[in-house]
Amino acid sequence: MRAFIRVCAVAGLVLAATGLGPAATAATQQPVPPPADGCTRGVDDYGAELPCEVDVTILTPVCDNDVPKLRYAVTPVGTDRTSVTIAFVNPGGDDVVYADQPLTGTVLWPGAVVGADGKGADWPGWRLEGGTWVEGDEFDWVRPSVEVTFQVNPGASAVVGYPPSSPVCLTGPERSDVLVAGPDAPGAGAAPVAERAEVLSATGSSAGPLALIASGLVLAGVGGVLAARRRRA
Repeated sequence: MRAFIRVCAVAGLVLAATGLGPAATAATQQPVPPPADGCTRGVDDYGAELPCEVDVTILTPVCDNDVPKLRYAVTPVGTDRTSVTIAFVNPGGDDVVYADQPLTGTVLWPGAVVGADGKGADWPGWRLEGGTWVEGDEFDWVRPSVEVTFQVNPGASAVVGYPPSSPVCLTGPERSDVLVAGPDAPGAGAAPVAERAEVLSATGSSAGPLALIASGLVLAGVGGVLAARRRRA
């Protein structure tokens, strides 16, 4: 009887040492922590892990009631999150961030101000001095183009162009209010806004072309749909 007990005890030590005993069983029953990047990856029909990425399906600069805006739509893959954080990347300072935005929507272009009447009252790259608009302000970096990131976890990014003015929608001051800046002023050398206007719409709202600089991005038509570069987690 003593010999049998000794054999069982030795067997128990062997199982514990090899990871096959009760202690190992309890360890394997612990819940697996979620991925650090927040993605809930599934598998395809062949057992391969599905990607975790963000598709930017719409990315269009628009002019709406003399207000520059960015229209977007993103589709996350591999996560059940339903909001996106959008950042206009400032290469020389703080980014302008719109947190917890819907996956489809429109955001105000940094530096743009909407007046009490709902129309544009100030625009990036312009400042009002003594009742006269001159070029150059703290938002010069958003023109003529700016990098925009979309973070759902994971994220995607692209470079988009500032929407141009048209005869029916301005993304800068009216020509009669503009004082052409001197040669040393920020943005000097560019023609006044009205002289750069493009006829894009007759409804009071216009969509501008995308200026795509990010590697691998292709533009398909003015105000077209962007297939943004995907960043895999």
